[in-house]
Amino acid sequence: MTRRRRSYEAGHRPKFLVVIDDTPECDRAVYYASRRAGRTGAGMVMLRVIETKDRAPQWLGVADIMQAEQQEEADAVLARYAARANGIAGITPERVIREGDPATEITRLIDEDEDIAVLVLAAGDDKEGPGPLVTSLTKTAGSFPIPMGLVPGHLSDDELDAMT
Repeated sequence: MTRRRRSYEAGHRPKFLVVIDDTPECDRAVYYASRRAGRTGAGMVMLRVIETKDRAPQWLGVADIMQAEQQEEADAVLARYAARANGIAGITPERVIREGDPATEITRLIDEDEDIAVLVLAAGDDKEGPGPLVTSLTKTAGSFPIPMGLVPGHLSDDELDAMT
């Protein structure tokens, strides 16, 4: 059971949660959430999930080296998108790195941070569909703990500016 949202209570402020992945449309979610957070005085949390399903048992020490490299790469990607958000709207997002299944880690983070008010995802616009994360999470939209905002991946900065 997810904790009650406290985003608008005294001492709290709402946050937009953006999942940072390697899809081309990820930038659209960052742009939209940055603009909305900047205009509304909200915060922003960027989550990068390192998927561990591809890790096979490794020789002693090799798994630790691989994990450290993945952490460094995740931190670099988050730093790049945080700089983008700052350039868009003058905000400094919180950065979170988790390991595991993306859908599970998103839900855990929402449960842990009672100020997260909206999950912002960008949907791919190719013939293969909106992307695996969007597909997975929208299947549970009716029971999801917070609202989700889906940003069409084809929208330009100017189009998103007009909406935010």
